Amino acid sequence: METIRLDGARLRDREEAMEQLGRALELPEWWGRNLDALHDCLTGPGQPVRLELHGREAMEETAFGRLLLRVLEDAAAETPCLELSLK
Repeated sequence: METIRLDGARLRDREEAMEQLGRALELPEWWGRNLDALHDCLTGPGQPVRLELHGREAMEETAFGRLLLRVLEDAAAETPCLELSLK
C-alpha cells in the first residue's frame, strides 16, 4: 500500500490545497480542482493508498480546511482501498 503524506498547514486554503492534492495524489490534469471532483477521484477504482495527514488542527482553523477534512473522511469511509490516518 502506497503512503502519501499530506501537510494540513498547506491544505487550509482552497487554491493551495487543490495544487498540493493534485500533485501529491497524481491526479489527471482534467480533474476539476474542486471538492466534488476530489471525492470522485478518491472513491473511484484505484490502487490501495494510505493518506497520512499531519496538522489536522491547522485545517480545522479555516472553513475550507474543515470541508476538505470532511471530504477526506467521507471518501475513506466509503472506499475500502483508501485509508486515512490523522496525525
